[in-house]
Amino acid sequence: MDVYGHVNNARFLTLYEEARVALMFVGAREHGITSFEQGVVISRHEVDYLRPVDYADPVRIELWVAELRPSRFVIGYELFDRDAVASRARSVCVPFDLATGRPRRMSDAEREFLLPWAA
Repeated sequence: MDVYGHVNNARFLTLYEEARVALMFVGAREHGITSFEQGVVISRHEVDYLRPVDYADPVRIELWVAELRPSRFVIGYELFDRDAVASRARSVCVPFDLATGRPRRMSDAEREFLLPWAA
């Protein structure tokens, strides 16, 4: 919470992260895909703050795959406060091999899992 009683701008990124993790780890695991858990890094975030969100208000996040490339994908989001869009964001996600410390290409299974989310 900021000094005005609103959700702090940094918290928006955490809310977006929670939605992204639910897709890439929980949703993917339900489809038999665990490779995202082996490593995905964020190379860029873009956030537009459209209106303040009061700390006690419930929020909803909708997300989709805005771009899908062999070595990266972009998640788009909208954060709703009640029925109004309070924020829009994008995260560039890069599949990453933690063992080698290097980016990797997306597997066919990962790509197929993300395709239905593509806008």
